[in-house]
Amino acid sequence: MDREMQNSSLYISRGRPEGSESGGIISKNLDDDGRPKRTGTWITASAHIITAVIGSGVLSLAWAIAQLGWVVGPLVLVVFSFITFFTSTLLADSYRSPDPITGNRNYTYMDAVRANLGGRKVQLCGLAQYVNLIGITVGYTITASISMVAVRRSNCFHKHGHAVKCQTSNNPYMIIFACIQIMLSQIPNFHKLSWLSILAAVMSFAYASIGLGLSLAKVIGGAHARTSLTGVTVGVDVSAQQKVWRTFQALGDIAFAYAYSTVLIEIQDTLKSSPPENKAMKRASFVGILTTTTFYILCGCLGYAAFGNDAPGNFLTGFGFYEPFVLIDIANVCIAIHLIGAYQVFCQPIFSFVESRCHRRWPDSKFITSEHAINIPFYGVYYLNLFRLVWRTLYVIVTAVLAMILPFFNDFLALLGAISFWPLTVYFPVEMYMARTKMPKFSFRWTSLKMLSWACLAVSLVSAAGSVEGLIQALKTYKPFKAQQ
Repeated sequence: MDREMQNSSLYISRGRPEGSESGGIISKNLDDDGRPKRTGTWITASAHIITAVIGSGVLSLAWAIAQLGWVVGPLVLVVFSFITFFTSTLLADSYRSPDPITGNRNYTYMDAVRANLGGRKVQLCGLAQYVNLIGITVGYTITASISMVAVRRSNCFHKHGHAVKCQTSNNPYMIIFACIQIMLSQIPNFHKLSWLSILAAVMSFAYASIGLGLSLAKVIGGAHARTSLTGVTVGVDVSAQQKVWRTFQALGDIAFAYAYSTVLIEIQDTLKSSPPENKAMKRASFVGILTTTTFYILCGCLGYAAFGNDAPGNFLTGFGFYEPFVLIDIANVCIAIHLIGAYQVFCQPIFSFVESRCHRRWPDSKFITSEHAINIPFYGVYYLNLFRLVWRTLYVIVTAVLAMILPFFNDFLALLGAISFWPLTVYFPVEMYMARTKMPKFSFRWTSLKMLSWACLAVSLVSAAGSVEGLIQALKTYKPFKAQQ
């Protein structure tokens, strides 16, 4: 099998087994592209999507709804769920080119853009995708440590009272998170990641349900939170300038809450070829987005009803609730476990990108290409690659160090999300669809798709402006120890 073709996707093969030239073995063990048969289904793809989409950000949607109010907030959630589903179906048809069912496979987002658009757009896609993926992994390291710290602080508040500061550094928990990721990062590729995504998806349902139940209990308990049709009130809750910036930030938070286009093609590359991958991916996208939208609306609206215009950024780690502390602890542990899985979903494309290029650049290097069989009890044979071990370990360490020295990085991550949302979620899927179908310019469909793209570009721009303002405020108020609380 051609070495370059083998090593260009998330699955870096060890090569064709001896005697596999016979057609029977090829048909049984290999796919149409000569790679090991893919076994993913729409169920495993849905788990990957839910793991990627439902982050701990679901618990901050109450804050976003509070900025927009009862009318605009839920409406924006629904609108962006439709936009994301629509563009994800366009992107799913780009997995194979030129025909979405029988064409050649595109193993990565960049491959899809190269096959359909070409030119400098390929480099722009790669820059937007991989910078965003790196930023997400750093951000998840910070967020996971905050959830771990919240468990300790919750127990402290329960024992000593709510007035106690209960200050705790995040750094030891970032180190613990990094150690776990170093081990999990030795999972060779996305194809072996299904069990972790399913576990992470279950955890996301768990903590979202706990947050939902606590909010509902507070509402039923007679909490009289101040809410309004238009959200936070100018002159009472915020100034006019703050209202504008917060509205921009809330729009961005909701728009980015659905984005998983950075890993969609890579997820689709795990699906078996029958039924056709694009049909299975569209079904998985529908299930994933319907599930996330349901949780988003419930958590966002009930959270706003419970806390009103004073809704915290995260009502579990931000201590919107103090009791029952055991339930709060369970929810924060679930968040941490979910982020462990989500980290892998977003870093696997980075690993594949670097490793495939190193394989092509140095095909004769034993350090890069050789794999050593190791028998692991209760697991079986694991193929250890020294380059994979060293490079992935270094990557996890670097992201952990960045998380430690930039504890306000999540504010910067919002800016990265704003910049990458439009090109990755809307622009490239729309442009590839128009190029593939040879759509006439200025036709009704062409005009409609262009208007959708421009509208989403406007959302990205105003969200980027709001994120810059949030980053400036974070830098102004940054204090080394308190920023880690």
